[in-house]
Amino acid sequence: MSDQQGEQTFYRYLLNEYQQPFAWGDWSYLKGRWLELPMEQPWSYVDRVVEAMRSVQTVLDMRTGDGSMFVSCIRQQSHSMQLYATEGYAPSLALARQRLEPLGVTVYAVADESLPIADEALDLVVNRHSSYDLREIRRVLKPGQRFITQQVGDQTNLRLHELLRTPRHLTGNAQPWNLAIAVRAIEQAGWQIVEQREGFPTTRFYDVGAIVYYLKAIAWEIPDFTVERYFDRLVALRPLIERDGYLDVAFHSFFIIALA
Repeated sequence: MSDQQGEQTFYRYLLNEYQQPFAWGDWSYLKGRWLELPMEQPWSYVDRVVEAMRSVQTVLDMRTGDGSMFVSCIRQQSHSMQLYATEGYAPSLALARQRLEPLGVTVYAVADESLPIADEALDLVVNRHSSYDLREIRRVLKPGQRFITQQVGDQTNLRLHELLRTPRHLTGNAQPWNLAIAVRAIEQAGWQIVEQREGFPTTRFYDVGAIVYYLKAIAWEIPDFTVERYFDRLVALRPLIERDGYLDVAFHSFFIIALA
């Protein structure tokens, strides 16, 4: 097979990966083709939320995604609560309502960081991987109550961006965002930091097609990503994976508990 024929075959393979359907939250297509390596991190977001929920009556899960994580937290409770969730991404919102409303959760569609909750109505606000407005959170929390958040830091997928030469302004982590920045903003707003942690777990990709599928699924990470536009750079990934058998890409996560 000529080099040109080989490139055409590889292009068709990557295009097929890009065109595979993706249902939000379902990564089963990549089973055996990627691995999230265990990380020695001193926190578990779910465990912290489950623990916090045991002593409160009213909880909001901001940008709940497909609702699956909030469901797991709710099912570990033994007392009744008033539960709320927000979500802005339409496919996730539909899934969240299917999962959460049967459990008595009121699910609100939102377009920004405003919260459709009355002043000082909540004992706990939790937030995983979404933006937030501290003024809104303080408004809806009762005085002295908790805000728990796990955030995606600006080093996430940095190796992919470097290898694909993504223009910085197009990346999902274009603005500096890390534990120190978030803590400083929270403290300057008059909150008390109870706990703060930061970690860098690794995702291991075993083939270029898995990377293509991943980037198509999280379209905000490289908004202009297509196989055609990035083909030459994707071709350059192939010898790296063939040499080592995989490509490791760091994720960047940090965790904060704060009192209003």
